[in-house]
Amino acid sequence: MKSAEELNRVMDTYADMVRRICFVHLKNRHDTEDVFQNVYMKYMLYESDFADSEHEKAWFVRVTINACTDWLRYLSRRKWVSLEMIAEEQAALDDTSAEVMEVVLRLPEKYRNVIYLFYYEGYSAVEIAGILGRKENTVYTWLSRAKEILREKLGGEWA
Repeated sequence: MKSAEELNRVMDTYADMVRRICFVHLKNRHDTEDVFQNVYMKYMLYESDFADSEHEKAWFVRVTINACTDWLRYLSRRKWVSLEMIAEEQAALDDTSAEVMEVVLRLPEKYRNVIYLFYYEGYSAVEIAGILGRKENTVYTWLSRAKEILREKLGGEWA
């Protein structure tokens, strides 16, 4: 592992370049900071020596580009929706749909997750069990309980 002095030296030398490369690829300040930290963690754990300063700079460029690519690949595989997008979608929905979405978002996390995955993403209970690392019967129970809560809060029949 590298010393603190060595880390400070490369941070002074390459930090701006690494941030710029990250920002060009990711177009997001928060993701840029995450990848920036990952690059310097990789540097701290890198065991080999560099032949010269050009080799070191090339290593930082290549590792940064690869880390950005990995980050984008990770984000593309991840199923998520930002809260801003939910708010925008909710504003576009009619009153009934907005009310249902509001009640779903207020469910306890385990129920909210299964309802969201089942009804909004279209996963089966078997698939949800695999995603959440739970037993299939647990998912069926949570779905049943969540539907009951939604019936009580919304009144009447719900799916």
